[in-house]
Amino acid sequence: MKLLIKNMVCDRCKRVVGDELSRLGIAVTQMELGKVETVSELTPDQLREFKNVLEENGFELLDDRKEALAEHIKNLVIDEVQYFKGHKPQALNFSDYLSQKTGYEYSYLSNLFSAETGQTIEHYIIAQKVEKIKEWLSYNELTLSEMAWRLSYSSTAHLSNQFKKVTGMTPGEYKKGGALNRKTLDRVGND
Repeated sequence: MKLLIKNMVCDRCKRVVGDELSRLGIAVTQMELGKVETVSELTPDQLREFKNVLEENGFELLDDRKEALAEHIKNLVIDEVQYFKGHKPQALNFSDYLSQKTGYEYSYLSNLFSAETGQTIEHYIIAQKVEKIKEWLSYNELTLSEMAWRLSYSSTAHLSNQFKKVTGMTPGEYKKGGALNRKTLDRVGND
C-alpha cells in the first residue's frame, strides 16, 4: 500500500515515520521523502491510528491525488536544493527533472502546483535556495561563489540580488545580523 505524507521533508522525518510504523507493527517495503510503501494493505483501524500518530508529529496523510502530487514536487525540490549530493548543479534543469521524476508534462505540473499551493514552482525553488543560502551563511561554510555554483546561479551578483529580493537584505547583511530568521523546510515558501 502506498501512503503519501505531507511535511515529510528530511531524513529525521523519515526516521520518525518509520519508527511509528514499526511501533504500530506495520512492515515497510520502501520509504522516500513524502512516501511510504507498506508490505500489505492497512486495516481501517491501523490507518486511523497511523493518521493520528502522523498528526501528533506534524505530518499529514494525503488522500487527494493533486495535493499528493504537489507535495511530491515539493519533496523533489527539497531533495535537490537542500541535500546537494555532489552532482554538477548546472546540469540540473528543474522543469525537465520534475517531468522525468513525475511522468507528467511540466506545464501540467506548473498549473497543478500553483492551484494547490498558491505559488509557482519557480517561487518555491527560489525560496528553497534562499533558505539553503541562509544555512550556509549561518555556518560560514562556503563562499558566495561556491554557493552560486552549487545552486545553479549564473553569478554571485544574481544570487545576491535574488537573496535581497526575497529577504530584504544582502547576504552580508544577513550574515552580520546573526541569521535569526531561518525557516523549517516544511514552512519554506509559505509566505
